[in-house]
Amino acid sequence: MTTLTIRMPDDKANRLKALAQSRNISVNKLIEELSTIALTEFDAQVRFEVRAARANAEQGLTLLDELDTLEAAD
Repeated sequence: MTTLTIRMPDDKANRLKALAQSRNISVNKLIEELSTIALTEFDAQVRFEVRAARANAEQGLTLLDELDTLEAAD
């Protein structure tokens, strides 16, 4: 496990302490949870960008047209 030291304004640190306390967890656990959320969002963005780079725009437009046709039939 790694120890990480971060610098931030006192008011922000105090708000994080209050948030952690309201959740009955340590500030360390709060930062770990927030980091997990940020990394999950980043991973999803990277996966989307990789898939978008490999995408076939013509095929995608064809699929959207088919969906429009199905919705119009309902």
